[in-house]
Amino acid sequence: MTVFDDAIPAVANLDPALLAALRRAATAAAGDGVEIFVNGGWRSPEYQEELFRQAVSRYGSEMAAARWVATPERSAHVSGDAVDIGPSQARAWLSEHGAAYGLCQIYRNEPWHYELRPEAVHHGRPPLYADPTHDPRMWR
Repeated sequence: MTVFDDAIPAVANLDPALLAALRRAATAAAGDGVEIFVNGGWRSPEYQEELFRQAVSRYGSEMAAARWVATPERSAHVSGDAVDIGPSQARAWLSEHGAAYGLCQIYRNEPWHYELRPEAVHHGRPPLYADPTHDPRMWR
């Protein structure tokens, strides 16, 4: 799905500032011949719980799963504050240019996961967390 398809709940339920930044970045990327897709955006708490349970099954424990999938109570996807971007060409473009739009990769182990960090426009992207278990927001 493109970042312009408001008919899709994963896009329509995003934070408006995040969606606006994605649209600006997608327009600029298109000028460079790069198409940005939102592979995942807003998620319902029920769907996020399903993803977390699948990760627990796959990785063997909640602690190991938390490196890849947040619980619904902590997920930036459930709050509409995160998107998963593809394809790899789009991620490479955002890695180089995304901070100018406030769009930043947050976790080193998830190159597809982007969140809005407006301060990045003037100060550059913040340091990456190794994975979500190092993010203080996940410790609540």
